[in-house]
Amino acid sequence: MVFRNIIYFMIVLFALCFNELAMAQTSPTGEVKKAVDEVVSIVSSQEMKKPENKEKRQKGLKEAIGAIFDFSEMAKLSLGRYWDERTSDEKNEFVQVFETLLENTYSKKIESYKNEKIVYLKETVDGNSSEVKSKVVTSKHDEYAIDYRLFNKGGKWVIHDVSIEGISLGANYRTQFDKIIRSEGYTALIKKLNSKRKDIVAQ
Repeated sequence: MVFRNIIYFMIVLFALCFNELAMAQTSPTGEVKKAVDEVVSIVSSQEMKKPENKEKRQKGLKEAIGAIFDFSEMAKLSLGRYWDERTSDEKNEFVQVFETLLENTYSKKIESYKNEKIVYLKETVDGNSSEVKSKVVTSKHDEYAIDYRLFNKGGKWVIHDVSIEGISLGANYRTQFDKIIRSEGYTALIKKLNSKRKDIVAQ
């Protein structure tokens, strides 16, 4: 009986430890760190910096970014009240344009990485929503805050907004898009986004 109780206790203990480990691996901070580490690994690689590996580097960055960013949700939030007015085809088109623009913009920005230190400060979870606060410390000891807002989608934490120094990426896009739509119309917005996307790719 005693031996059976010991075995039972060990099984329960193992299950609890495994569950805690699984939760830690899928925590909001864990997911953000995993994606950021992958991006940093790519941009820091001397091999990847070689001109002949440009396309491979860009592809790797887009895959790493796409693994944690929910572009569909970000596109919906950035379009705000105009999202429900769009047809299914228009929504699909907007998501594709927005995703490519964001991927290219982020990839161009992140390639300027200069071994800055990334510190994860705090994680807050409220049901299916969470926020991960972090800061980037430069070699000159300058600091700036980067906060990630995530939600749990099918058991995986994904990013739907990023704030840099308190400025929300989603809110910033929403303000810009709203202004263009009100003054020039939705079609003009799509044309501008496509033009911007081509300019970034050409750089």
